[in-house]
Amino acid sequence: MQNENSRNTIIFFVCAALIMGVYYFMVMRPQAEMRRQQQVAAAEEKAATTLDGGLTSGSAAHAAFVADRVQALGTAARVPIQTSTLKGSLSLQGARIDDLYLTNYKETLAKNSPPVELFRPQGMEHAYFAQFGWSGPNVAGGVPGPNTVWSLTKGATLTPTTPVELTWDNGNGLRFTRVIAIDAQYVFTVTDTVANLSGQPITIAPYGRVERQGVPADLGKQMILHEGAIGTFGSEGKFATEQVKYKDWAKKPRIENQSTGGWLGITDKYWMAALIPDQKEKIEGRFAVRDAEGLNVHEASVLGATRTIQPGRQIEETQRLFAGVKRNEILAGYEKSLDLPRFIYAIDWGHLFFLTRPIFMIVEFFYGVLGNFGLAILALTVVVKLVMFPLANKSYESLSKMRTLQPKMEELKKKFKDDPQKQQQETMALYQREKINPLAGCLPILVQIPVFYALYKVLFVTIEMRHAPFFGWIRDLSARDPSTIWNLFGAIPWDPSTLPLVGSLLNGPLHLGVLPIVYGLTMWLQQSMNPPAQDPMQRQIFAFLPFVFTFIMAPFAAGLLIYWAWNNILSIAQQYVIMHRFKAENPIDTFFARFKKA
Repeated sequence: MQNENSRNTIIFFVCAALIMGVYYFMVMRPQAEMRRQQQVAAAEEKAATTLDGGLTSGSAAHAAFVADRVQALGTAARVPIQTSTLKGSLSLQGARIDDLYLTNYKETLAKNSPPVELFRPQGMEHAYFAQFGWSGPNVAGGVPGPNTVWSLTKGATLTPTTPVELTWDNGNGLRFTRVIAIDAQYVFTVTDTVANLSGQPITIAPYGRVERQGVPADLGKQMILHEGAIGTFGSEGKFATEQVKYKDWAKKPRIENQSTGGWLGITDKYWMAALIPDQKEKIEGRFAVRDAEGLNVHEASVLGATRTIQPGRQIEETQRLFAGVKRNEILAGYEKSLDLPRFIYAIDWGHLFFLTRPIFMIVEFFYGVLGNFGLAILALTVVVKLVMFPLANKSYESLSKMRTLQPKMEELKKKFKDDPQKQQQETMALYQREKINPLAGCLPILVQIPVFYALYKVLFVTIEMRHAPFFGWIRDLSARDPSTIWNLFGAIPWDPSTLPLVGSLLNGPLHLGVLPIVYGLTMWLQQSMNPPAQDPMQRQIFAFLPFVFTFIMAPFAAGLLIYWAWNNILSIAQQYVIMHRFKAENPIDTFFARFKKA
């Protein structure tokens, strides 16, 4: 009876997961997409009727959002930025780094797709930029701030070999010199020199800020992914990473952390802008959200220690900005070269980081050998199967024995058809005599669930998988299978999404490509090789599951379906060999036997 209860419990959880999955993809997901579209439409309407012309720290002067980037860039003199990975410009007004594209990455797979935009200049909707300055409220003549117009005194274009120099004089004896350099990847180095030529000592403090003026509607919507504020704070080797999603950030408009060194910034799924202070300096890291005339401005800022400059003396301060791609080897390189704590965790490895990171490293190793991430996933599957081989063998042996005992179990069922409790007792006694564990078949699946989730996380968050092709029609392993049964997998030159009324369903919850179908067929075949459930209702539920899970798995990343379908095929092969050893009937031999008789 205990075994029956355990089996019923398993069936209950399977059915609950099934219902939740169907409800999510059929109800919640379409509703979320509708809300997102409404938000985008509202934002576009707002952009057409509202203003933003000179948003500065702590104040907002409305001017109409401009859609023309050239117009927004033309409000101040600029210095071009050109490297092998970045292209854009910095504004001499505020010395803002506010115009930046990631040239090695495209928005889509289309040939004419523009490069990914990271920073956007002020004046455009969802402006996003970084700037550095000084705080000194009682300094005569002031200190350089967001609206200060700097002079370009050296250099013409910022490249890895040609830094630029900017200067500003406050007219009261303070001269500020800023040298901005950039490496071959994604780190800007900002070195400020402040000379006190007055007759009075002055006290100032350096700051850096990454600012996003309003969050785009497509950010912060994924539960499995962190997007928003991120930073690592601590001292003396004891550092912890703090993450605050956009929706939680808005509820906590001010979050402060004291630290010695560390880093902080704003992260998206694949890209990040992070401030990197001197790792020996005591700083105050701050995440803040402020309302600038209806526009939520998100800031990640760092404030350095105050310092006093005596007359005739000068000081120097160096800060850095990472503005680029969260690629594993790049972050690891900066973590080592700049001695940054936990910089590799800018990638959202999740709570199962002890699985996600090793799985990623295995996939990356096989990619280096095979040259294709799809083949690397197939190789990873083989590794996982080898690790699980002893456990799977015992499981399939039990399943094979149970299948050979099927006639005896049918006899018990007929003999005690009016006494279910006695029938259960006799069945358990039969299992004990034959040394069979009826739940052994669940163990390989249960053990692989964390691996499955970890691989899903890796495919979802790592830039290495983005736009990574497999073969044929699979051009992006991190996206769903683009083929669909509704146009016979491309044989009919027609887009099902254009069909009135049901187009969104055919391109959404009912989208069904080649890989999900292969997954469903392998799941059905593997289930057919297992002993059938004794209860007729249970048997019907299990027979229906492959069909339902085919649709549930269809929206998942193609790489994940490749892993799961290939895992099923390997499991079928292993189970087939064991069933032959125990001379158990299996559907594969039964299928081919029909052709022999014919």
